[in-house]
Amino acid sequence: MCFKTSDTATNMQFLTCMDKKYFTCDICSKKFSQKYNLTRHILKHRNKKLYSCDVCNKNFYEEKNLNVHYRKHTNEKLFSCVVCHKVFYSKSALNAHYRIHTKEKPFSCDACNAQFSHKSLLKVHFFTHANKKPFSCDICGKEFSSVSTLKEHYFIHSHEKPFSCDVCNKQFSRKSTLYDHFRTHTNERPFSCDVCNKKFCNRNSLRVHSITHTNERPFSCEVCKKKFAHQSNLKVHHRLHTNEKPFSCEVCKKKFAQKSHLKVHLRLHTNEKPFSCDTCGKKFSQRSNLTLHFRIHSKEKSFSCDVCNE
Repeated sequence: MCFKTSDTATNMQFLTCMDKKYFTCDICSKKFSQKYNLTRHILKHRNKKLYSCDVCNKNFYEEKNLNVHYRKHTNEKLFSCVVCHKVFYSKSALNAHYRIHTKEKPFSCDACNAQFSHKSLLKVHFFTHANKKPFSCDICGKEFSSVSTLKEHYFIHSHEKPFSCDVCNKQFSRKSTLYDHFRTHTNERPFSCDVCNKKFCNRNSLRVHSITHTNERPFSCEVCKKKFAHQSNLKVHHRLHTNEKPFSCEVCKKKFAQKSHLKVHLRLHTNEKPFSCDTCGKKFSQRSNLTLHFRIHSKEKSFSCDVCNE
């Protein structure tokens, strides 16, 4: 857009063309308003990275990106969030983080109007319209729409968990899983059910919960045809047929089909009793035992004899 101004005294006219882009890339036709930006852009086509890290030899197109990268080696985090006080290596990372608090999503898809808080997320989203997954794992062949997702996937094969929680030190193989976990400390639940308004800390938990309203059971056992609302429940059920017990007690070596069963079992060794009666204060290692105990106080008798009805 051009803004014209005239000086009647000198009869001179100044023209400022703020949005015109004069310098064009011969390779991809992208245009730039400054020659410096074009020169920097051409380096990416040539894959020429001029600035190298002395510590890990990683290369960068720009010196400022190298300077930011150095802070990862020195663990220097200069930029702090005024809301949650989390610290970051770069100002751009801090600005992107702020959108978690403001719920701002400035990047919009031209095809479906879906909005995103990060430009990288929008870029990955574009592949869903094109049905493209150009990056594949050379171990299992699984395909992904972004390099970053592929890199995180590799951690599954290597059993590496490079993402650690600053609060409890729990480690994760995926950064997104760490973000979901972090909300358990902040008690942030940004995902809400449209039916019952129940809130969740991650989108997947909301998706799993939504099936309870539809009574839908899309996952079926191939052996006995029993149906389940969640794939995780089907996976656990399948162990009944295979007799698989992947969870083992480190104390007595007893094995279990479900992680929750192992967790309850461990209380036998630790003598932990987290469930207590509000009436008499008696404690139990399992919630089911507490429920049965309540009937002593309520005089409830849930089971009757078929012969005499007592």
